[in-house]
Amino acid sequence: MARVAILDVDFHHGNGTQDIFYDRADVLFISLHGTPEEAFPYFLGYANETGSGAGEGFTLNLPMPRGTGFDVWRTALATALARIADYAPEAVIVSLGVDTFETDPISFFKLTSPDFITMGADIAAAGLPTLFVMEGGYDIAEIGINTVNVLEGFQGH
Repeated sequence: MARVAILDVDFHHGNGTQDIFYDRADVLFISLHGTPEEAFPYFLGYANETGSGAGEGFTLNLPMPRGTGFDVWRTALATALARIADYAPEAVIVSLGVDTFETDPISFFKLTSPDFITMGADIAAAGLPTLFVMEGGYDIAEIGINTVNVLEGFQGH
């Protein structure tokens, strides 16, 4: 494929993914994550990191603060999906982390299980071939429920 978008919805910034594609224009990388001042990996994921060289403008970081709930998080997702639509990729790869869940022990977002259904539906609305790659989630009792909710929301759209 000539153009691919990577949408990272894991709580932690996709620092390795950003590093790989930072100077490329054939991959749009977007990450929704905890603000790097408070969340691992701490040294990358700032909003002013937008790519370099040929990749300038092909990285979009959307860091959010402690206590972010679904309304704010979903607004960031809408921003990401609008940028993806503008880029017009042939496919989207979703780095799916469900560690944005309200009781995840190593994150500070406040998404609930039903929010993951909406997340999946919002991603499906982009109308693009989509591959989900599992990332994080540390509330062991809820990982399966929240992951299935994303996929059901995606399929049910």
